[in-house]
Amino acid sequence: MRRVHLMVPLALLASLVPAAAQEMAERGKALLTDLCASCHAVEATGDSPNPAAPAFRRITRRMDLDELYDRLREGLSSAHRDMPAYQFTPQDARAVRAYLHTIQE
Repeated sequence: MRRVHLMVPLALLASLVPAAAQEMAERGKALLTDLCASCHAVEATGDSPNPAAPAFRRITRRMDLDELYDRLREGLSSAHRDMPAYQFTPQDARAVRAYLHTIQE
């Protein structure tokens, strides 16, 4: 009988995981849209407003998403003079990585 009672909370938890992952990806998309969309394509389609800025759906051609996660947490900077430096909280860096996973070509 006790086993049945444990299955209900586990089933409930399992149903929440996809929703939490989706919320995290949506948060990542919002961050990239707010901070980066003026230069980079942040959607699954479309061109970057700045032709020199890579589309984020192709970012894994340049680096691993776990490497990007580390760079976001430590303070992302670029040799490109127009690219501002950003430092993300671990939660925001995870959200960005989660979103980027959803749009990679």
